[in-house]
Amino acid sequence: MSHKRIPKRRAAMAAGGVVALGAAAILLPNANASQDGGSSDDAAAAPRTLKAADASDLAARLAGLLGDSFAGSYYDSGARQLVVNVVPGDNNQVVVQAEKAGAKVREVDNSMGELRGGAQTLKAEAGIPGTAWAIDPRTNKILVTADSTVTGDRWDRLESTVDGLGSGMATVRKSAGTFKTFASGGDAIFGGGARCSLGFNVTAGDGSPAFLTAGHCGVAADQWSDAQGGQPIATVDQAVFPGEGDFALVRYDDPATEAPSEVDLGDQTLPISGAAEAAVGQEVFRMGSTTGLADGQVLGLDATVNYPEGTVTGLIQTDVCAEPGDSGGSLFTRDGLAIGLTSGGSGDCTVGGETFFQPVTTALAAVGATLGGEDGGAGAGDAGGAGAGAGEEGDAGGAGDAGDGGAGAGDTGDAGDAGDGAAVGGGGGSGLTG
Repeated sequence: MSHKRIPKRRAAMAAGGVVALGAAAILLPNANASQDGGSSDDAAAAPRTLKAADASDLAARLAGLLGDSFAGSYYDSGARQLVVNVVPGDNNQVVVQAEKAGAKVREVDNSMGELRGGAQTLKAEAGIPGTAWAIDPRTNKILVTADSTVTGDRWDRLESTVDGLGSGMATVRKSAGTFKTFASGGDAIFGGGARCSLGFNVTAGDGSPAFLTAGHCGVAADQWSDAQGGQPIATVDQAVFPGEGDFALVRYDDPATEAPSEVDLGDQTLPISGAAEAAVGQEVFRMGSTTGLADGQVLGLDATVNYPEGTVTGLIQTDVCAEPGDSGGSLFTRDGLAIGLTSGGSGDCTVGGETFFQPVTTALAAVGATLGGEDGGAGAGDAGGAGAGAGEEGDAGGAGDAGDGGAGAGDTGDAGDAGDGAAVGGGGGSGLTG
C-alpha cells in the first residue's frame, strides 16, 4: 500500500545556524561510541566513565537506592561522570553505596525534601508572572529567575519569599528579557491565524500517525495545515496549556500519512530511536525555523514558569537561545534521542537567555503515544525546520532525577491566540512544515 509523504520544504537558516549544523554533522559519526569500559573493581574504586544514557540510568537507580539521602544529581560532561549529591547524616553507608555503583559522590547540606518544600513555598507565595524556578543540583539550591517585568512590589515579594526560605536555599537572578511563549515568525504549520512547528512525529495509541507540538499551539486552533491558507491535514486530539505542561497531540487526517522517525538536518536526516529524560549538565541542541540550530545546556528539571497566560509546571530549563517562531520545535541529542518541545522563555539568539521545554517523555505518557523506530512511532519528520542532532556524545544524558522540585501556581488564561498570521510557534520540529 502506498503512503502519502508530506513534501519537504526546507526552512532557511541564519549563517550562524548553518555553521553550527555543519559542526553537528561532523560529530554525528561518533554518536554511537561505546561506553569506556573498566573492570568491576575499578568501578568500585573510582567514578565510572559513562555514556549519557548509562549515566541517566544509574541516576535513576541511585535515587531509589539512597532514598532520603539522595539530593539530586547531574552529569559532568567534561569528565563524563555522574555526580550524585547526598545528605549523609549519620549514615556514611549511603556514600559507600553510591561510590560502589560508579558515581562521584558529593556531600551537600540541602536534602531533596527541603528543596522541594522550598519550591512549594514559592508556588504558594510568589507565583508571580515573569518568574520561574527549578532545583539546580550543581549548587544544591533552588534557582529562581525573574524577568524584566518583575519590579517594585512584585520584586520585593519575590525577594522576601526567597529570604524566608533560609540562607543557602535559593538564589535569584534577573533576566533581561520577558518570559513568553514564542509567538511569531517561523515557517511551519498553520491553523486559525496561528503558526507553529511540529516537534516530533509519533504513533497514537490506536496506531494512527500523529505529531507532538506545543500545547499553546494546540489551544490556538483545532486544525492545522502545511501551508498558510492551505487545507487542514491534521486535527488536535489533546492539548495541555497552561497547567501541568505545554504539549499537544495532533492526528494526521489521512491515516496513510507517512510520518518517519527521523529529523531533517538540511542535507541529511538523523534517525530518532526514542525519547529520553533530560539531565542537568547535558548538552542539547534545538532547531527552530526562525533561528536555525542552537545549542546549550540543561540547567534544571521540573521547572515552573509563570507566563502571562498562566503557570506551567514540569518543564526543562536551559540556556539554549530561542526567538519568536521557535515554539513547538524539537530538542534533541546527537545520538538520536528526543528530549523536549520548545515552550517559551526570554531573550534571543543575539544576547542569549533562558528557554523552557516540555519533556517529550511526559507528553508521550500523557497522550498515550509512542516515538521511535522500535515502537513503530515516528520522530521528527522530513520537512524543513527539523531539529538538529544534538550535543557531543559525552554531553548527553545524565542524572535522571536531578533538578526536581520546581512547582508552579495557578493555571489562568489560555494561550496562543495569535492572529493575522502571527506565529504561536515556529520552532524546528519536522515531519511537516509550511
